[in-house]
Amino acid sequence: MNGSIVSWLVLAISTISTFSGIARASASAQCLGVDQRSLLLELRNSLVFNASESSKLVQWDQGADSWSGVTCEDGLIVGLDLSDESIFGGIDDSSSLFRLKFLQHLNLAFNDFNSSAVPSGLANLSRLVHLDLSYTGFAGPILVELLHLTQLRELYLDGVNMSAEGSGWCGALSSLKLEVLSMSYCSLSGPIDASLMSLANLSVIQLDGNNLSTTLPSFLANFSSLRRLSLSDCGLQGEFPQEVFQVQTLQTLDLSSNYLLQVSLPVFPVDSSLETLILGNTNISGRIPDSIGNLRKLSRLELFNCHLSGSIPSSMENLLELTYLELSWNNLNGSIPPFGALRNLNEIYISNNSLTGQITSVGWEDLLNLEILDLQDNSLEGDIPPALFTLPRLIEISLSSNTFSGELIISPNVTSYQLDSLDLGGNLLQGSIPATIFELQGLRFLSLSSNNFSGSMNIDVLQGLGNLTYLDLSYSGLSINAMASAYVVASSFPEFAIVMLASCQLRILPQFLANQSKLVSLDLSHNYLQGEIPRWIWTLEKLSSLNLSSNFFEDLEIAPHNLTSIIRLPPHLLLPQILLPQSPFDRLLVDGFDAEQIW
Repeated sequence: MNGSIVSWLVLAISTISTFSGIARASASAQCLGVDQRSLLLELRNSLVFNASESSKLVQWDQGADSWSGVTCEDGLIVGLDLSDESIFGGIDDSSSLFRLKFLQHLNLAFNDFNSSAVPSGLANLSRLVHLDLSYTGFAGPILVELLHLTQLRELYLDGVNMSAEGSGWCGALSSLKLEVLSMSYCSLSGPIDASLMSLANLSVIQLDGNNLSTTLPSFLANFSSLRRLSLSDCGLQGEFPQEVFQVQTLQTLDLSSNYLLQVSLPVFPVDSSLETLILGNTNISGRIPDSIGNLRKLSRLELFNCHLSGSIPSSMENLLELTYLELSWNNLNGSIPPFGALRNLNEIYISNNSLTGQITSVGWEDLLNLEILDLQDNSLEGDIPPALFTLPRLIEISLSSNTFSGELIISPNVTSYQLDSLDLGGNLLQGSIPATIFELQGLRFLSLSSNNFSGSMNIDVLQGLGNLTYLDLSYSGLSINAMASAYVVASSFPEFAIVMLASCQLRILPQFLANQSKLVSLDLSHNYLQGEIPRWIWTLEKLSSLNLSSNFFEDLEIAPHNLTSIIRLPPHLLLPQILLPQSPFDRLLVDGFDAEQIW
């Protein structure tokens, strides 16, 4: 997950939404004077754009009743939104765009001006309050033109390659009266110069993806109106200034993917405005403080891969607005505290820690908005709560590589029909597989591998899982009966990409596999398969990994010369024709030995 891109998109969507709210009152023909319409038509004719992908420019003509993307007041154009209009090429200083003297809002984001410089004509738009040139393909120094835009309050230059040093870009901006500064992925370098302090009214600072390679100045805490500070993936170093946490207006703080940055979590105040806290891939010493429960407005918390230790504070049950929780890849221990009160939770990621204990008393039955639960790679034990399978919005359950035991219970009134992924591999689950698991018709991913299940399963029950593409029952303890599949229409089975049935006591090859044209990986090793390996197994065009080792095959038909799979076969089936240097196989594995070692 790239926190910086996600953060920018959230801000961009919010901004575009706000601007679109203004532009929604599209300028009518009556609203615009003749001269204003002429300027728009001249602009349209001067721009090169893909008409099939345009939703605004393509509608502009002399007789138009509305001008999409245009906002006017008193017959004058004050807003122009041409974002994502597939414009390409350049735009020169003579463009009629720069004669729209009353323009206050200009958005050209997500077009392609082919690395051209921003035209100096921009300086003519002296009334501009909002300027968005994000991801336009503009490049080079552009800040000279900005010095003339004394009314500018919101500036978005994300993705514009400026290659400027700290003293340069900070100094150039210092003469403006900006409230929003968004310059992510602009090839800026550090340090952040003290001249930036002159922008005393800044509420948004977003500089993600620049190579600042510097420590953060404590003067960032002096921006008393600061709502958003986003500095992910900037090569930040040293200690993060504690004072910034105390800015009462701060709602979003993103410092993720600054691997050398040292962050000490403070005692969070009760009156904090924080709604989003993203510190993944930084260095946080010690524990999550109990005061985390003071962040009553917090909706998103990301503390993955931060070297955290200690337990998850029970005070988290106070975070009633929380929708997203990510604590994976740390050294957290102890049990999972009750989450039942956090009824807005959509996603929980606490994988790859050292958590222990049972999860039956967490309060899952109350998390009716939960969509993703990832607790894999811990030391959790006990029963898997049946309540998980009754959650109406649950899409993914990942509980693999723990020590869950007991029987898997999925009640007949299961409501998780939209469950997409169920991964319970690498546990100690016992008993038979409940028949109700095959009522989870939305499943695409199912892994029950490496467990202690017992009993048998007829392979034809897979017909009920029409969306399934990944199946792993290897070493699950199950005995799979493939006999019934010989009497079932092969097309009634799902179209698989991966089938793993190692050590499932198979005695015949499942016949439905002969029609699996999308199969990429097949593992039928450590079974009791006998007789001849059929020719159809070599006709599966997308098959790139095949493991038939540790079986009792007696013969195989010669593989066609277009097969380029990595395969593993029993060693006694190394026929001379497939050990020749002109063999069609890219690589042949024979119970752990490369065929090249045998040649």
